Amino acid sequence: MTVPSLMQNHQRKTYVTQLHKVYNQAQQALLQYQTDKNAVDLNEAGLGNTASQVEFIKTYFKVIQDCGTDPSPCFSDNYKKLSGTSVTAGGAEHFFVLADGSAIATNAFSNNQTRNLVMEIWVDTNGAKGPNIVGRDFFIMYAYKNGVIDDINFEEQNGENNAIVNVPLEPDYRERMFNTYCKGSGGQLRGCFGKILNDNWEMTY
Repeated sequence: MTVPSLMQNHQRKTYVTQLHKVYNQAQQALLQYQTDKNAVDLNEAGLGNTASQVEFIKTYFKVIQDCGTDPSPCFSDNYKKLSGTSVTAGGAEHFFVLADGSAIATNAFSNNQTRNLVMEIWVDTNGAKGPNIVGRDFFIMYAYKNGVIDDINFEEQNGENNAIVNVPLEPDYRERMFNTYCKGSGGQLRGCFGKILNDNWEMTY
């Protein structure tokens, strides 16, 4: 392999390693939160609103900077997709930087017992530093009420037939979200995380 290829592969592994670290922290934090609330699931624990999610992050993560509702300077002002489309990180509700240098943000779903989705967790694996590309150093993970962290269940998010889809999601469903949204030229930021799960924590694209 050429030196540029080796450097690119190393960088991708670094992004995935940091993403996996945040994922593990979030998984453990969600379990502890549910246990501390003595609840049967995260909806019952009360995690389905912005205020509780902000408190959750502040309590269970090592936060060194709280940017409030403004992405900057926790996140970059500008991102690009794999397709080159310019996008922003302005769609989440509260933004933080963690002690390891990664940035995370929260976005709440309605606390409704008939739905699985509880919260979005936005992750920039190295904060505002480059390359600031969705699917490289920026991902959105989705926490479901049973504590599973996976990619988006898009049908449920749109309330189609009050859908409840079992998680973890099927690999072909994740692949479809990746091809449609992560690789697509639209403004959506979703769909990249499931590809990482499908490929056993490797960035193969």
